[in-house]
Amino acid sequence: MQALSLSMNRSAWVRLALFLVALGVAGALWFRALNSQGDSLTVSYSELLAAVDGARVAEVLVENERVVAKLKEKSAAGREQLLVASRLPNIDERELITRLEAKGVSISGRIERGSFWPAVLSSILPIVMLVLLFRAVGGMISGARGARPMSFGKSQAKIFDRSSENRTTFLDVAGVDEARNELIEVVNYLKDPEKYRAVGARVPKGVLLVGAPGTGKTLLARAVAGESGVPFFSMSGSEFVEMFVGVGASRVRDLFTQAKERAPCIVFIDELDAVGKTRAGGGVFAANEEREQTLNQLLVEMDGFDASVGIVIMAATNRPEVLDKALLRAGRFDRQVLVDRPDVRGREAILRVHAKRLVMQDVDLKVVAQRTPGMVGADLANVVNEAALATARRDAKKVEQRDFEEAIDRLQLGLRKDGRVMNDAERRRVAWHEAGHALVALSVKHADPVHRVTIIPRSIGALGATLQLPTEDRYLMTEDELRDALAVLMGGRTAEELVFEGVSTGAQNDLERASELARQMVCRFGMSPLGPQTFGRPGGSQFLGGGAVSFEERNFSEATAQSIDQEVRRLLDAAHQRAQEVLGARRTALDAIASELLVKETLERDALEALVNARGPGLKTA
Repeated sequence: MQALSLSMNRSAWVRLALFLVALGVAGALWFRALNSQGDSLTVSYSELLAAVDGARVAEVLVENERVVAKLKEKSAAGREQLLVASRLPNIDERELITRLEAKGVSISGRIERGSFWPAVLSSILPIVMLVLLFRAVGGMISGARGARPMSFGKSQAKIFDRSSENRTTFLDVAGVDEARNELIEVVNYLKDPEKYRAVGARVPKGVLLVGAPGTGKTLLARAVAGESGVPFFSMSGSEFVEMFVGVGASRVRDLFTQAKERAPCIVFIDELDAVGKTRAGGGVFAANEEREQTLNQLLVEMDGFDASVGIVIMAATNRPEVLDKALLRAGRFDRQVLVDRPDVRGREAILRVHAKRLVMQDVDLKVVAQRTPGMVGADLANVVNEAALATARRDAKKVEQRDFEEAIDRLQLGLRKDGRVMNDAERRRVAWHEAGHALVALSVKHADPVHRVTIIPRSIGALGATLQLPTEDRYLMTEDELRDALAVLMGGRTAEELVFEGVSTGAQNDLERASELARQMVCRFGMSPLGPQTFGRPGGSQFLGGGAVSFEERNFSEATAQSIDQEVRRLLDAAHQRAQEVLGARRTALDAIASELLVKETLERDALEALVNARGPGLKTA
């Protein structure tokens, strides 16, 4: 009701301001119409006398400062024509009167008295309009938060308490068991602080949640507040900083004042890096002094309150490497909790949480979890939603496994391009290309199992895809596994070389991935004759990496750079040679897979294994 009232008040202010603007415009037009009853022309005094002598003037009106003469003839539009001349100071006008009487011109006079209202309207009305417009705009800026137009320094934090609807608990959180266990201690302290005070223990004053975007950091913070049943103040780091100097620091003070009044409580600052970046040093003028003042005030407030009052500061960031060291010292953010990407069991648990609202039939969420390595909670929620949308598109009532498969393909590979028509030569080349990837993956020892092969074009530019399904999450890879991965990447191009004359551009992405993997084996993993050492210093964020490793600093010589290039080339040539050996020895299986793809466009794992086993030695022979 309060938000509705505020909205109505803002609307009333806007309507009143627009009405006054329209009134001012109408008044100006009215005054103009009042003062212009005909077509007037400003002339000199001598020109007015000439018009009188020429018998062109019918009437004359003598005013305080001017003489207005109405001509006998009318304009082409039929309007009266007026000549306006200024009266000359200190001049005898009897000659003018004599000439007018000689020509039989009617003479009249008018003494002008200054009007009070035009002056008032012209001076006060613009001020009133500006004030009303400022009130209206200020009301819109304040929004539903109810802030007054001049209350810039007030905290904009959203407050959730035990009476709030849809209260989040740990039942709504899945796949981050380690992080949840770390936060249970905070919940227990907020529920029973006397238990910790009795033994002299001090709960961490600040808890920093770090992890990749979408892993559930904000959800975890709200779950802690929901489990403990205390008020939850939520604010983004960017909401502290404004264009006005001092506003951010004022908002920090106001936030902690409100928190102390409602203690015990949790204060949560999302995207802490927006306000907590490392400050400029060495006497360099700060690029953003307002942000630094806000950070300084935050540091002071975290030092100034006693943890025994029951205030716990929680914050979340995906860029911990840029935070100021003063924020991370003991006594401020004492504990850092990593909210990592979920493993296969965690992904399955997250899928079950989001799939509660679906009506499913014959869906194996374990397989879905295996097909989504690297996805975080937000991605998995999107997968479940896309599966429901796919069910609706085919006018079905229950979500099936194929809907989840279509959802994953849609997110990983893009939309199906059913309207894209490839000629027979292109389809054949794509079929053998994907068959080469699949056959090498089925043949080498350490490759992930092939889940599906398709030659259906997708919107991201892929004309086909070979999808491999890891059997389990792996946190390290051996040199043999990486060499097998290189061979699988080279399988598509190698198949084109065996079957067709020359190669195509279809292997571009495969070559990029293979080259990057080989360079990491040499520069990062020490898997080359150059020895157990690394080359270059990798840059980028721990949780916001763009995929490929970038090297900020080149800490090796030009001779070493040439050796690195040679080793990378050697690894790629060896993988190419290995793919040639596998595909050359199993050419009949390669042709069988490609021919079947041309007919069915998509082959599942069972069909692939049956084709290969019927035309050669068993799997994983190389």
